[in-house]
Amino acid sequence: MIEQVSIYLTAMVLGIMLFFSFVIAPVVFTTLDEDNARRFIRRIFPFYYNVNLGISLIVVLTFIFLSKLGVDFYLILAISFLFAISNYLLMPLINKYRDEKQNKKFKYSHFISVVINFVQIIFLVLLLV
Repeated sequence: MIEQVSIYLTAMVLGIMLFFSFVIAPVVFTTLDEDNARRFIRRIFPFYYNVNLGISLIVVLTFIFLSKLGVDFYLILAISFLFAISNYLLMPLINKYRDEKQNKKFKYSHFISVVINFVQIIFLVLLLV
C-alpha cells in the first residue's frame, strides 16, 4: 500500500511539472504583459518548487521506510535535491540577473533551470516505467 502511494505521488510530481511547463508558463507569457507575467512567475515558482520538493521528499521517506535504497531511491533523492537547488539557489540568481539586466547571465542561468527541469522529468518517467 505504501509503495503504491509513492507511485501516485511520483506521478503527481510529474503531472504538476508537465502542466506547469506546457500549460501555465506558456499561457502566462502569451496572456499577460511582461511586467505582470514576471510578477506572477516570481510568485508562483516558489510554490511550484516547494510543493514538488515536499511531495518528492515524502517519496524519499517512503523509500527509506520500505528499505528500497536502489536506483529508484537515488533518482527521487536527486529530483528532490534539484528542486531545492532550483528554488533556493538558482531562482534568486535568475531574478537578480534579470533585475540587474545582466542578460547573458540571466539567459545562462535560466537555461540551466530548464535543463534541470527536463532532467527531473526524465528521472520521474524512469521511476514510473
